[in-house]
Amino acid sequence: MVINASAAFPLIPDFFTMSQRNLFEALRAAFPADLDQIAVETISPQGEPLLYTWHDLDHASARIANLLASLKLPEGSRVAVQVEKSVEAMLLYLATLRAGYVFLPLNTAYQSGEIEYFVGNAEPAVVVCTPGNFGWVSKIAFKAGTQHVFTLGDDRTGSLLQRAARHADTHKPVARQADDLAAILYTSGTTGRSKGAMLSHGNLLSNAEMLKDYWGFQPGDVLIHALPIFHVHGLFVAIHAALLNGSKMIWFAKFDPRAVIAAMPRATVFMGVPTLYVRMLAEPGLSKAAARNMRLFIAGSAPLLIETFNAWRERTGHTILERYGMSETIMLTSNPYRADPRHGGQSERRGSTVGFPLPGVGLRVVDDAGKPVPVGEIGNIQVQGPNVFKGYWRMPEKTKEEFSADGWFKTGDVGKVDDRGYVSIVGRSKDLIISGGYNVYPAEIEGYINDMPGVVESAVVGVPHPDFGEVGVAVVIAKPGAQLDGDAILAQLKAQLANFKIPKRCFVAAELPRNTMGKVQKNLLRDQHKGLFA
Repeated sequence: MVINASAAFPLIPDFFTMSQRNLFEALRAAFPADLDQIAVETISPQGEPLLYTWHDLDHASARIANLLASLKLPEGSRVAVQVEKSVEAMLLYLATLRAGYVFLPLNTAYQSGEIEYFVGNAEPAVVVCTPGNFGWVSKIAFKAGTQHVFTLGDDRTGSLLQRAARHADTHKPVARQADDLAAILYTSGTTGRSKGAMLSHGNLLSNAEMLKDYWGFQPGDVLIHALPIFHVHGLFVAIHAALLNGSKMIWFAKFDPRAVIAAMPRATVFMGVPTLYVRMLAEPGLSKAAARNMRLFIAGSAPLLIETFNAWRERTGHTILERYGMSETIMLTSNPYRADPRHGGQSERRGSTVGFPLPGVGLRVVDDAGKPVPVGEIGNIQVQGPNVFKGYWRMPEKTKEEFSADGWFKTGDVGKVDDRGYVSIVGRSKDLIISGGYNVYPAEIEGYINDMPGVVESAVVGVPHPDFGEVGVAVVIAKPGAQLDGDAILAQLKAQLANFKIPKRCFVAAELPRNTMGKVQKNLLRDQHKGLFA
């Protein structure tokens, strides 16, 4: 199945400027004419309200950009950042773009061994960390040859701001071409060492402009920003959408379900991972009245359970728009915000799907030999478009391996496209279980288990087996007060699925291991149960 952007829609639609300019220039050009309007409102760690105008964003990012420029860094220098979420951290990102350098965000959960790898691999010229981590981070950075280490606290403290305050508050953005590197995002590294995905100014700008149009951003929109900013979702999708639309952000350093619900009457758009929706559904204050002013709820970064999708619509009157993207590509597909003329004017947001390929994105589903599979059949998802990354940092062989001979990126995801054009993700190709020569897709089995009474969620992984090579093991989470029995779950599955798909064991657990974006870490489950049948 192939949905080719060039056939159904121009590869670079009219609303993609794709101009040869610095991404920051495009964002800055969208600031409102009245720079004294509020751009960001937030709460300090001490609980005090903080307001930032568009004037503040412009001048503060200029000061930091001038500081970076004063360091006389080599062309293409990386700025590695591991700090807590704050408006100043966002300003550091904008300043790095503005100064023409490459931004390298690092998960705040990373420990010394991981930081040592990232710093050694990326060789950043500048490292910025929290004040409390300066001692051990600076040792790693200086040992790796980094010349400059600054600190930045979430309370507007640290050497970065102290040094930046000495510089001018005006700065002309450094000229950059669409193909020039803007950021490096390291993948989660669940199957070995993390890889640095290189994203250009053109990758980021084309995706941001397309999403602004496809999701119907309009004057007066206000975004609730409650995501981390070391990840595509919070750093690129959310921030770029708000800045490119000149929209105010209600900024949460950490997600608080009650506070977010309380902010909804003053906002119009919310972006979140499924876990955030589940937590808000547990709050009695969530209602149609609370969400009356909202225009759009977007979910991604992890699968959204159909139970959550339906419960949210019932409680709020809003249908969540689920989308699909990757560190290497930013956003790839989306359920429609409004009627999509490329697909017969369809406007339905369908649960358990990630919608249509976005305008300008080509998507195809192929078998292991690279041949397109028929409509509705499961295969490997490959994509192309102006949003697809430049390759992996200093890994030319790995980069070559991840692209097909005709230039399509192999996402590593397994999925299908139905007869209406909606894409569904079945799982990761690395999660595929080959049991006795048969292909078993965990997401299919999880769907049946999740529909059983008393089940909140499940995860199925493959583990070694002496006879079958590999077999499935299910881990199930019960609803509060529900009593589940693993053997009974397997017995029920046997009445619904072919025998080769049935997991050999089923465990009931209190929770599933997750990363910071809410994705289940199946590698940890595989490690936990790999000796079951030894």
